[in-house]
Amino acid sequence: MLQKLLVELGKQHTAGEFTYSVVVADNDCEQSARSIVDQVAESSPMPIKYCVEPQQNIALVRNRVVANAHGDFLAFIDDDEVPGQDWLLTALRSCVQNKADGVLAPVRPYFEHKPPPWLIKGRFFERPEHPTGYRLSWRETRTGNVLLRREILEGVAGPFRAEFRNGGEDQEFFKRIMDQGSLFIWCNEAPVHELVPPERCRRSYLLKRALQRGQAEKGLNDLRGVCKSIVAVPLYGLILPFVALAGQHCFMQYLVRLCSHAGKLASVFGWKPVGDTYLSG
Repeated sequence: MLQKLLVELGKQHTAGEFTYSVVVADNDCEQSARSIVDQVAESSPMPIKYCVEPQQNIALVRNRVVANAHGDFLAFIDDDEVPGQDWLLTALRSCVQNKADGVLAPVRPYFEHKPPPWLIKGRFFERPEHPTGYRLSWRETRTGNVLLRREILEGVAGPFRAEFRNGGEDQEFFKRIMDQGSLFIWCNEAPVHELVPPERCRRSYLLKRALQRGQAEKGLNDLRGVCKSIVAVPLYGLILPFVALAGQHCFMQYLVRLCSHAGKLASVFGWKPVGDTYLSG
């Protein structure tokens, strides 16, 4: 996946409006990605910098990228995503034209193999989208496809907080920076596509991901959200047998929601049903 991403990044159209380079942060102390980066860098039209974050902590990985990146703007993209050739240009123009501090854009699924019908019908890998220019709240943010002005990070040491480890660190960052007055908007014309391999099309993966997302909200929960989860867990448990009659996709939708709320409650009470392994998607 990383090799495909780097190759596609080398094809970005700039219209002569900017130059760019790439920073790859490897979260493996054995540097498993170095050979891939070196191979692509030999023929790439863009500079590629390789660095390593040995601690298994996605927040520290993002901080490593920030520390090694230079320029007026920073763009984040996950290693299982692929951009179009106008990705950076479109996001940059949208950010400048709207006088925003940053731009988020769609992450759309691309299945390597034909997924089961219930997965498509349930839209488990589809995320909400908005009209271009839509002003985002922090709860609608993530780092899978975002471009932001470097200046908003000035004076911020380690913008992503390590205590969040492998989930929730991105929303906490956006909440903090938005509370200080930063504006982030949506650009629907700068999508990337997330490669979804067959192993992510399993029920076990979706449920584990939901639990992790819920427990990743530790530090972001308010009393209202916790009370909502306390009510939701038994309620979803009661209605699951009935929604199953509507089909597998409906049953899984509610089971995923139940797991998300259960993960949130687990984080509140200090229980970890899912370890710190980062699950993308």
